[in-house]
Amino acid sequence: MRSNYKPKNNPRVIIIQNIYGKIYNNDEDIKIGKHRFKKFIKDIIKGTLERNDLIIEELDKHLKEDLVLSNLDKLFQITIKCAVYELLYKPKTPTKIIIKEYLNASNAFLDESQTKYLNALLDKISKKIRINNE
Repeated sequence: MRSNYKPKNNPRVIIIQNIYGKIYNNDEDIKIGKHRFKKFIKDIIKGTLERNDLIIEELDKHLKEDLVLSNLDKLFQITIKCAVYELLYKPKTPTKIIIKEYLNASNAFLDESQTKYLNALLDKISKKIRINNE
């Protein structure tokens, strides 16, 4: 891991933490402190939560042989859902960047084998979602 890497400042770590908190305490408002990517963070959190059913449909459609979402750790589920949301709804963000950023963020929550599994799943689903985008 890079010595200057600060997971708590990583926008996607903040996204995953906030969604995790929202799942376990639905009444809690999502609060993002000062951050240069505050608008982006709020957008991804809101979009992922609002489009949860659509994201699950995409995961089922493209990864049903590779993945039983309910069997996975909650943090893994949140991470892959956020990444799929970005793949679907942030077409200007390159696929490689989305995958790289979520893999970096996953290092704060998941063990190495889970991160490798996440990488394989995101690589596979990105090729199906973004067929001619890049």
